Amino acid sequence: MIVLGLTGSIGMGKSVAAAAFRDAGVPVFDADKAVHDLMAPHGKAAARVARAFPEAAPDGVISRQKLGALVFADKARLEKLEGILHPLVREQESDFLLQSHRAGHAVVVLEIPLLLETGGERLCDGVVVVSAPEDVQAARVLSRPGMTEEKLAAIRARQMPDEEKRARADFVIDTTRPQEENLQGIKNIVTVAKGWNDDKAGDK
Repeated sequence: MIVLGLTGSIGMGKSVAAAAFRDAGVPVFDADKAVHDLMAPHGKAAARVARAFPEAAPDGVISRQKLGALVFADKARLEKLEGILHPLVREQESDFLLQSHRAGHAVVVLEIPLLLETGGERLCDGVVVVSAPEDVQAARVLSRPGMTEEKLAAIRARQMPDEEKRARADFVIDTTRPQEENLQGIKNIVTVAKGWNDDKAGDK
């Protein structure tokens, strides 16, 4: 089974690319969704996060907005939150890979925003990076509710520069190109990855 890592900086179009992989029949693990589920009411991390950050859960239910404000500019608090969440996300990721392998899938995708920043590419046979010019990225992100130029600058400071991500990628998807072109490009990536899988099988 071939594992592709899908990544890219904020506002570059990861979700659209992930949906295209799913449309091509490729299972996708969404790390952001895993985090959302873990912190939702009755989620596996909800109680621990609420105890660690009571200001973000005054009624026992975690407010992602309040939690984000607490950890955004506080490295120690961010690391504390990551210490709770990351092991649980990795556990779900491992379950996803095991189930996908048992189901006989030739290719799967791990959609992880900070894949390259955290060394997650070591789990992958190839890396797919979604990319767009800086002005396009800014326009997309600043259209989101509550987003400011200061917040965007702080997020960019924590993420690897787009140029470096593209240099480390096996495949780059320019999300400013027509949707039909990118859909075909993703289908081509899946075809190439399936070829890698066939090569793996032949080497056994």
